Amino acid sequence: MDFAAQPKPAAALCGGVGGAADGKIAYPPGVKEITDKITTDEMIKRLKMVVKTFMDMDQDSEDEKQQYLPLALHLASEFFLRNPNKDVRLLVACCLADIFRIYAPEAPYTSHDKLKDIFLFITRQLKGLEDTKSPQFNRYFYLLENLAWVKSYNICFELEDCNEIFIQLFRTLFSVINNSHNKKVQMHMLDLMSSIIMEGDGVTQELLDSILINLIPAHKNLNKQSFDLAKGLLKRTVQTIEACIANFFNQVLVLGKSSVSDLSEHIFDLIQELFAIDPHLLLSVMPQLEFKLKSNDGEERLAVVRLLAKLFGSKDSDLATQNRPLWQCFLGRFNDIHVPVRLESVKFASHCLMNHPDLAKDLTEYLKVRSHDPEEAIRHDVIVTIITAAKRDLALVNDQLLGFVRERTLDKRWRVRKEAMMGLAQLYKKYCLHGEAGKEAAEKVSWIKDKLLHIYYQNSIDDKALNEMWKCQNMLRSHVRELLDLHKQPTSETNCSAMFGKLMTIAKNLPDPGKAQDFVKKFNQVLGDDEKLRSQLELLISPTCSCKQADVCVREIARKLANPKQPTNPFLEMVKFLLERIAPVHIDSEAISALVKLMNKSIEGTADDEEEGVSPDTAIRSGLELLKVLSFTHPTSFHSAETYESLLQCLRMEDDKVAEAAIQIFRNTGHKIETDLPQIRSTLIPILHQKAKRGTPHQAKQAVHCIHAIFTNKEVQLAQIFEPLSRSLNADVPEQLITPLVSLGHISMLAPDQFASPMKSVVANFIVKDLLMNDRSTGEKNGKLWSPDEEVSPEVLAKVQAIKLLVRWLLGMKNNQSKSANSTLRLLSAMLVSEGDLTEQKRISKSDMSRLRLAAGSAIMKLAQEPCYHEIITPEQFQLCALVINDECYQVRQIFAQKLHKALVKLLLPLEYMAIFALCAKDPVKERRAHARQCLLKNISIRREYIKQNPMATEKLLSLLPEYVVPYMIHLLAHDPDFTRSQDVDQLRDIKECLWFMLEVLMTKNENNSHAFMKKMAENIKLTKDAQSPDESKTNEKLYTVCDVALCVINSKSALCNADSPKDPVLPMKFFTQPEKDFCNDKSYISEETRVLLLTGKPKPAGVLGAVNKPLSAAGRKPCVRSTGAETGSNINVNSELNPPTGNRSREPSSEAAETGVSENEENPVRIISVIPAKNIDPVKNKEINSDQATQGNISSDRGKKRTVTAAGAENIQQKTDEEVDESGPPAPSKPKRGRRPKSESQGNATKTDDVSKPLGKGRKRAAGSQEGPGGLEAGNAKAPKLQDGAKKAAPAERQIDLQSLKLLRKHSLNTDLADFKCGIVQARWLLMACM
Repeated sequence: MDFAAQPKPAAALCGGVGGAADGKIAYPPGVKEITDKITTDEMIKRLKMVVKTFMDMDQDSEDEKQQYLPLALHLASEFFLRNPNKDVRLLVACCLADIFRIYAPEAPYTSHDKLKDIFLFITRQLKGLEDTKSPQFNRYFYLLENLAWVKSYNICFELEDCNEIFIQLFRTLFSVINNSHNKKVQMHMLDLMSSIIMEGDGVTQELLDSILINLIPAHKNLNKQSFDLAKGLLKRTVQTIEACIANFFNQVLVLGKSSVSDLSEHIFDLIQELFAIDPHLLLSVMPQLEFKLKSNDGEERLAVVRLLAKLFGSKDSDLATQNRPLWQCFLGRFNDIHVPVRLESVKFASHCLMNHPDLAKDLTEYLKVRSHDPEEAIRHDVIVTIITAAKRDLALVNDQLLGFVRERTLDKRWRVRKEAMMGLAQLYKKYCLHGEAGKEAAEKVSWIKDKLLHIYYQNSIDDKALNEMWKCQNMLRSHVRELLDLHKQPTSETNCSAMFGKLMTIAKNLPDPGKAQDFVKKFNQVLGDDEKLRSQLELLISPTCSCKQADVCVREIARKLANPKQPTNPFLEMVKFLLERIAPVHIDSEAISALVKLMNKSIEGTADDEEEGVSPDTAIRSGLELLKVLSFTHPTSFHSAETYESLLQCLRMEDDKVAEAAIQIFRNTGHKIETDLPQIRSTLIPILHQKAKRGTPHQAKQAVHCIHAIFTNKEVQLAQIFEPLSRSLNADVPEQLITPLVSLGHISMLAPDQFASPMKSVVANFIVKDLLMNDRSTGEKNGKLWSPDEEVSPEVLAKVQAIKLLVRWLLGMKNNQSKSANSTLRLLSAMLVSEGDLTEQKRISKSDMSRLRLAAGSAIMKLAQEPCYHEIITPEQFQLCALVINDECYQVRQIFAQKLHKALVKLLLPLEYMAIFALCAKDPVKERRAHARQCLLKNISIRREYIKQNPMATEKLLSLLPEYVVPYMIHLLAHDPDFTRSQDVDQLRDIKECLWFMLEVLMTKNENNSHAFMKKMAENIKLTKDAQSPDESKTNEKLYTVCDVALCVINSKSALCNADSPKDPVLPMKFFTQPEKDFCNDKSYISEETRVLLLTGKPKPAGVLGAVNKPLSAAGRKPCVRSTGAETGSNINVNSELNPPTGNRSREPSSEAAETGVSENEENPVRIISVIPAKNIDPVKNKEINSDQATQGNISSDRGKKRTVTAAGAENIQQKTDEEVDESGPPAPSKPKRGRRPKSESQGNATKTDDVSKPLGKGRKRAAGSQEGPGGLEAGNAKAPKLQDGAKKAAPAERQIDLQSLKLLRKHSLNTDLADFKCGIVQARWLLMACM
């Protein structure tokens, strides 16, 4: 129709009244005039008659059409279109719809504006379709049906802004559709909308959005019917709308114009839904996805991989066969550089194998590569993928895929090995034991049983599948036993609470703990009601239950719980799983006896060990190791004379490991030997005595514990060992000291009431005076920082055992009445301050010093686990212990961190010791930092879980809540020896890195508003003083500065920290004074410029640990070392003067990039590093530093310090300075011993004198120079270096001891055990050190 060519009638414009000829409106017979003068009810009555008239008219009634034309125009007036009554509007809309039908194809309305108003008016009335229970619903349905049948909205194509009408119509229909509508309503809606799409010139983006928005998961879940309507519409209009969809995706995917639509962020969700509706909708889109798979953005590739995984993996999809290029491109993502992309690809493989077995051949090669992926999570998921498919149907996986799982049973990671072994065990159970798929399937997996059992015979027997299985079984049996004990007690609130906790613990040990909780509760109710069932369960978990009895019990319990009317019973399956885990299905007394007989054959040489590829010695050792594990979990099964006779035979063998394991088995199982087997007892006692006196250290330990565990007259037995050993101690023969020291230490720990006093004289007269305070032999000066156990000198091994003896003696006493613990702690602190060389005679080697530092630090940490000794450990001693984690020797740091983590994770150490991990941020070895972070994550999660599981723990939050580590960390960092200048930006950057190392883990979640709580703690510390030195302004300033850095970090990383703290934190009084009432400290101790530098400034300079396996340099300097190919064979420390920088002070970018991995299976892992030589230095000549390079520039600006540059290699070796530095160069200081690499005291133009005047303290480094004066070295805290100069002889630096220190010596000499050790001048000097 050409609306513009027809003039608008006057009646239509003015709304006048009249007929066709005389200007009056003609109404149907019986209908009076409809004006605004009548009531609404009368108007509705008259309109109903008009509606009836128009409904009965058809297009052929030309006379009636002419007659009622004025009425048609009148009904489109503003009076009706804007009428406030919804019934009036509905009747008018029905009339208008019929008018469009009657007058089609010519509409009586010629004004474009009027047409737009009419159709928007009709669209608004369609909202009434929403309520199907409305009395007027039939009229709304008639309106929809009429519009759809006539296709009335097609008239709007001629309007310029028709899109507004269509968008409004589509949105209205999608919003009103609901589950109360029948199919006719949906069909008419589809007819109406599809005619607009298919007969129009195209679909605009906004109109397309109104359709696609219903496919987004959020909308789909809200209104399923609108999703179905959109789905039906797209299917019906696929040929027309495909081009519009392709254009939309092209704009977003290829051109990156996300602004074209609000749906751009849901692009991948839309593609998935459209593909499910009809793949033809995406014919032009799939090539664009191939383009996106090759994007440089890893996150974008990940999103595309997730999408395509769903498209390729869906059950009815044939996309892989229809679009081979896209499939091949997708498979390439299995080898993506981005770990999450590879992980997602592997997860997809499981669905693909199950839904598309024909694609298994394509996937096999890629899964093979990923089964050797360096990422543990990916290797783990490869196993899950294959096992999941195999459990669905064994035919889905080929032998090659099962072979990948078999390989992973030997993976270096326990989590991967466990998944592989558990998966294979499930397949064996399903297809062999239950025979669910016939003989052919059973034969295919018959190898699994042998493979799992032979895993035990690995070369490394540190953790085995069987061991873990038995340990878990034993733990679960104990939980069930405790649950049955609770059932025997009278019902009470306490009993119910304990029972609930035990049920939750049991559920955690079952698959899918969330679902298992409900089943376990139900099982507990059944146990409470059925006494016979409880007795069956008690028999099942009793130590004397045999495998045959267990089978009967399990069958009986399953029969009682079975329900014939319910073929699939998840509750019964869970109970069966629990019973299988706690029942002795393969180990009982008969099994132990059979194992012992097999071992006897190996001992006698009659076994077929050689034929099986195992030597007799290996078979005996492995057999005993297996029996040792079983002795923990099944001790009563060993109680027979035959078994113990075989073990006695093992005790007499020359193999030390065999004898040690046999003793431990006696210790675990021999509680009834004394009463039931006197002949075994009489034979065993002399053997144990002999092992305790002259066996290996491990045998001696086990022998002492065995005597203490199984004999009633243990005091007499232990005395017969203690007395001759204590009299025969001879420090001149250290080789014969180690075993006696181990035995004496364990005896004093196990029987302190009997042996604590006599041990005191041994400690005073021999352990400290003769052994620890004397160096009888000279260590090998090979420069190594660590040596294997077999190369450590006997004297040092004896000293290490002496330190352990001191600790065991104190742990046995558990009191400090004699002040022996104070003396021991001072001695251990002196050991740390002296770098391990307690006598300072320089006769001990570097590697031996490392051993002694480690022993001293570990000893303090061990004593801290006992509350009475933790109270007397001073903050200074705690700080010395903490600095061991920054030791110059890699192995010391590694072993100390492992011991620290082990004690913390068992909640044995106080919370303050977790703060030590913050210092690991300074470790230059990536693996050590990563290990420390994992330790923190584990410790924090365990503490939070413990608080949740133990309601009483809320009373001890100060020692359990992980966030309370913050004040300890702040105090520790404030006393960091590297933190000497509170305004030094580089030093503050180090402090910030240490703070964030801990805070990053703590702030992962904002549990109970913890971010605000930690901020409040830092603010409260600023209102206190440092309890260690409350009157020293500089000490307090450093503390407040660290607080400000912590606040800066917390504020920058969390927007939630400004909320109110849930409670006022409590600060430890050992480290902080009580806040003064009128004291207010709102001063900012770091400038705004420093704050910006800390948060957004230059990269952190190179790491600061000294003499470790990584090349480090001073800030802004490049390592001035010549690197050759041969140099990578050893780590050589060269103390030399480096050229001062003139430009950028930033960290060398190559320092991290040069790192390579460290094998976790190596005994002494070492970083292999390629050293980047400095400019103008020939990297292929000798290793000496160019003298011209070393002496250029202003030497005085170098602040009198030397930097240690470490070359990479396999050993920690230091070479003397005078062998490496040019004679014409400046004098070299002594080498830094332990702790981190010396950092510059000042930045910029600080002079040598300024630098030397700052004490470094705590024995972690050497002083930088030997300048005398008021700024000299602190007595006892640092050792003056010997200066070397080519022209002059340097005067030896003298230790300065002030009068106050001498007074302190006299004071302590009256009340300390150490005063009894009159050891000469050297000993007196270290006595002073200990007293400090």
